[in-house]
Amino acid sequence: MGEMSRHFQFEALIRHTAPELFSYAMWLCGDRQLAEDLVQETLLRAWRALDKLRDATAAKHWLMTILRREHARYYERQRPEAMDLQAADFPEHLLVHHDEAPEVEELRRGMFALERDYREPLVLQVLLGYTTSEIASIMEISQGAVLTRLCRARRKLQALLGEERQRQVKQ
Repeated sequence: MGEMSRHFQFEALIRHTAPELFSYAMWLCGDRQLAEDLVQETLLRAWRALDKLRDATAAKHWLMTILRREHARYYERQRPEAMDLQAADFPEHLLVHHDEAPEVEELRRGMFALERDYREPLVLQVLLGYTTSEIASIMEISQGAVLTRLCRARRKLQALLGEERQRQVKQ
């Protein structure tokens, strides 16, 4: 494959996925600069491995997997203090769209209040539109584990939202 052809193939590959890659990176790390670095490193790795991509229809999934691995590599190198990212750690624009109905805002905040193991597959499915098989591949767990986590996440979310509504009624 010629260098120009490879360049055009890569540009076409990332044109529509770059914003989604950035959104996922922001969700993973909660820091704009780090998210930009992760996306840049992801695209660099994807460029180097472009010849290994056999199916262009799987490119988005392929890039998301690379991004998730880059995020893990960053923390392997940094060894930061362990912390649990909660809703308060995310910029408001990631949590709430100001034109959303109050119920949607409440649901989105509830999702970000879940533990990471339950939050991540739910965000990948509900906010980013991935299938359970794609989530399993991105998270490198079995599809059954994804289904279990999604089921538990929904139950926990229902309980959280129920508690929130009860508090609102008492006020």
